[in-house]
Amino acid sequence: MPTNFTVVPVEDTPISNPDYDGDIVKEEDKEEPCTAAGPSSGDETPRETSSLISTDHDDSIYGKNMALYEDEMDSTPMVSSLLNKLANYTNITQGVIEHEEAESIDGIQKVTVNAPQMGTFIGVFLPCMQNILGVILFLRLTWIVGTAGIVDSLAIVFMCCSCTMLTAISMSAIATNGVVPAGGSYYMISRALGPEFGGAVGLCFYLGTTFAGSMYILGTMEILLIYIMPEAALSTEMQNNMRLYGTCCLVIMTLVVFVGVKYVNKLALVFLSCVMLSIMAIYAGVIQSAFNPSNSQICLLGNRTLQRSWFDKCAKTELINNVTTPTKLWKLFCEGGIENATCDEYFTYNNLTEIPAVPGLFGGVISENMWGHYGQYRTIIEKKEMSSEAASDNAKYTNYVLSDITTFFTLLVGIYFPSVTGIMAGSNRSGDLRDPQRSIPTGTIMAIATTSFIYLSCVVLFGACIEGVVLRDKYGESVNGTLAVATLAWPSSWMIVIGSFFSCCGAGLQSLTGAPRTLQAIARDGIMPFLQVFGHSKSNGEPTWALLLTAAICEIGILIGSLDHVAPILSMFFLMCYLFVNLACAVQTLLRTPNWRPRFKFYHWSLSFLGMSLSLSLMFVSSWYYALVVMLFSGCIYKYIEYRGAEKEWGDGIRGLSLNAAQYALIKLEEAPPHTKNWRPQLLVLLKLDSDLGVKHPRMLSFASQLKAGKGLTIVCSVLDGTYMAREADAKLSEKNIKAAMAREKTKGFCHVVVSSNQRDGFSHLIQSAGLGGMKHNSVLIAWPANWRQAESSLSWKNFIETVRETTSAHQALLVAKNIDTFPTNQDRLAEGTIDVWWIVHDGGLLMLLPFLLRQHKVWRRCKMRIFTVAQMDDNSIQMKKDLQMFLYHLRLDAKVEVVEMNARDISAFTYEKTLVMEQRSQMLKQMQLSKTEREREAQLIHDRNTKSHVTLTDKVTPTSDRVHMTWTKEKLISERNRQREAQITLRDIFNMKPDQTNVRRMHTAVKLNEVVVNKSQGAQLVLLNMPGPPKNKGGDENYMEFLEVLTEGLDRVLLVRGSGREVITIYS
Repeated sequence: MPTNFTVVPVEDTPISNPDYDGDIVKEEDKEEPCTAAGPSSGDETPRETSSLISTDHDDSIYGKNMALYEDEMDSTPMVSSLLNKLANYTNITQGVIEHEEAESIDGIQKVTVNAPQMGTFIGVFLPCMQNILGVILFLRLTWIVGTAGIVDSLAIVFMCCSCTMLTAISMSAIATNGVVPAGGSYYMISRALGPEFGGAVGLCFYLGTTFAGSMYILGTMEILLIYIMPEAALSTEMQNNMRLYGTCCLVIMTLVVFVGVKYVNKLALVFLSCVMLSIMAIYAGVIQSAFNPSNSQICLLGNRTLQRSWFDKCAKTELINNVTTPTKLWKLFCEGGIENATCDEYFTYNNLTEIPAVPGLFGGVISENMWGHYGQYRTIIEKKEMSSEAASDNAKYTNYVLSDITTFFTLLVGIYFPSVTGIMAGSNRSGDLRDPQRSIPTGTIMAIATTSFIYLSCVVLFGACIEGVVLRDKYGESVNGTLAVATLAWPSSWMIVIGSFFSCCGAGLQSLTGAPRTLQAIARDGIMPFLQVFGHSKSNGEPTWALLLTAAICEIGILIGSLDHVAPILSMFFLMCYLFVNLACAVQTLLRTPNWRPRFKFYHWSLSFLGMSLSLSLMFVSSWYYALVVMLFSGCIYKYIEYRGAEKEWGDGIRGLSLNAAQYALIKLEEAPPHTKNWRPQLLVLLKLDSDLGVKHPRMLSFASQLKAGKGLTIVCSVLDGTYMAREADAKLSEKNIKAAMAREKTKGFCHVVVSSNQRDGFSHLIQSAGLGGMKHNSVLIAWPANWRQAESSLSWKNFIETVRETTSAHQALLVAKNIDTFPTNQDRLAEGTIDVWWIVHDGGLLMLLPFLLRQHKVWRRCKMRIFTVAQMDDNSIQMKKDLQMFLYHLRLDAKVEVVEMNARDISAFTYEKTLVMEQRSQMLKQMQLSKTEREREAQLIHDRNTKSHVTLTDKVTPTSDRVHMTWTKEKLISERNRQREAQITLRDIFNMKPDQTNVRRMHTAVKLNEVVVNKSQGAQLVLLNMPGPPKNKGGDENYMEFLEVLTEGLDRVLLVRGSGREVITIYS
């Protein structure tokens, strides 16, 4: 229903301000033009630009009535101007019109091109008819009918036409879902299925069109050398003549296209007229044969068909001046005179019969031609209904009509299918149509329906009117070298010969015109870098380099030298293209994306799926090995674009399909936790950034990729201090830098940068909330805080310990990489060495699993695995070793096992001294921190006294801390008392203190275990060690850092591992 609009005028009311002047425009508005469409500056977020957004508005006009929206006018258009641009939107791209541009004498100035004015009939219907009807109809359809029979031929035609009709329905839905620029099937598929599928299918369509040019040229040469000028043949081998003359024809056509496509477009109507006149001549001949059959005769020897070009009379002898004289036919089979002749045995025993080549519509041959007559290579074409006398097989085969190829049903499908291609001709001209969304569906479906009727009716009429042996005679040798279908034509057989000749010429020119433009469109999209050179063109838009490549590929098809061998090749490429057109429509329909709103309503996903299945079936029916080659070719192109091509986001259906699949998988994953057999480390990598917002430790990403080997989940995160509004640009820059580092280190995963008030809160939020649904991390990878002792602030090691506590509370595994900058890159290959695992406590078996995963990567593949465990005094170390070996055997892990005995020796003086130094250092740092706090408080009090001198004169204020805290709580009171108590510790007390016995025992364990580890694993490529948990009392955090330092001292690469508490490895299958 039409939509009614009511335009309500808005009167300009003067503003109450008396100083307001409506005609004055601010000077700064004049001096600073709107730059919303260009790149933004400062902290503003750049907005997406559009050709429909124009900010060239007059502030004096919009400012009066729309002042409420004046801030938005810099980046968004007013509806009044937007509707005008939308209604007048035109799409003149590469098509017929740009080649009709007239150039002036100097070749620079061009005449203005009008808007597209082509309708459905001229722009879609006729081009589709011209591309569909052609060489196969005139040169091979009669042979297919004679070989396969009417029934099988109808099945072939019906299958192929059904495939193209279903594809046309899918194509109509895609073409009417928005504006389709010129580019045809490539544009539609690439925008519907993404650049990978679009590039692969686009190249298939290009190669199909190119090989179609080869087929049309070979058809042209076949008509010329066999039916028009047979004396022009330079070689007795027909294929060599086809190659020679076909190459010459290709050069001429390439020059014509290079000079100017406008000549090809002007001749298109002439070529189409030839096709239509030829078809009309066929139907006229059918009608004429019903009343006055043709007098063309064929000669049979017994039931064998003879080549008529070798003789003129179908008789063994003739009477000349009352003398019996042998005919030319006699001389072909006999040697010597009549009296003492030595003749072929079959020639002697069988008689000659002459029958009409075209018995007519009511001649009764339809029953003979109903079923197929498939045969082997060089089989004599025989009329099975006639009797013959058997003879010894010493016949001279050169005198008979022979089949030049082994025939079977699937071969005929591949040869016939190119006759129904060409349905994309209308969509390829979408840039030249007045209303593409209405013309493309109507014109294409009408053209397919019309051509399908022509093909189906021709199958029946050929089988009903023409003798079967003539139908099976591919080159018309039985009718004196006349085209088989031309024997049926009226008023003259030359109408078919000449019409088919020009039809093939026109189709070849159209192929050489369209194929380079498809390649140019692919090259200009930039999805395949090696094709960029073919995106260049002349000043008038002619794709010169693409034309040269097309001609070179077309020459390959011509060198094949046989139309029957080229046809199945281009059938594969077109069928692959049609398969993906149907797939694109089916995917878009099933996904129900909001943008899928085709104007063409007569489509359904089941029809698209049926068309896709039929295309795939026809591929393997025609030639299974060609089908595999084309699918492999498409797969290679797909993978190339995926890894090397430019990244394009076209809102394609595959992305939507991936989102739907991801949503379904996430919901399924959340139903139950993963089983132990499916457990793998899903990493959350917490990175630190340097002052330039670059990755501080890129080897963290390398190690993550080595640990994952491309499998599982990896989330790379970092935290910036501040607020998001103030550091939005920094966050985006940091994320960009991290993604670049991930690409360099070949780390597959997700990246996220958050802005938080402090690092601690940011890491805490990431540990709690990173991931989505069932795809959440179960392990955290962080770097050891190097130089934490020398750092001015204690935040680095305090944040580290809090991260350890939070991962433990969240039941997540923790991996701490120490000396991370010495870890190998992805380019390194560790030739020798071991990965040593020191299994002190069992926390789920993560220590066993990590070396196995590392050795899956090529960096660590040659390293051996060693497992060490510690035995106490009352343990049986020999039995422990046997048990551990059996456990590893059940785990299917190859590793060398060693049990280390640690005797309960007395605590050494070195350990006692080291513990004392640690505690003294800790107390001194606390005292320095308290002194610093006191100095700050004193300075603040002095400042307060100076600024409020009139108060300080009367008030007797003592410099106590209770004047600082305006509001007291229980926690503040306790902390203040502890601070005062600790402040009483003097320097003399620090040097006179004794170490805590718990710390002494822990230091003793760290020192002794470090001695053993260094002794056994100092030369290892990597040492994995159980990470002890942090103390429950936060007062001992700094001591905890010292214990870890002592434990890992003297080792190059260390990975401290703290399990999540759940089993991650199992012996069961």
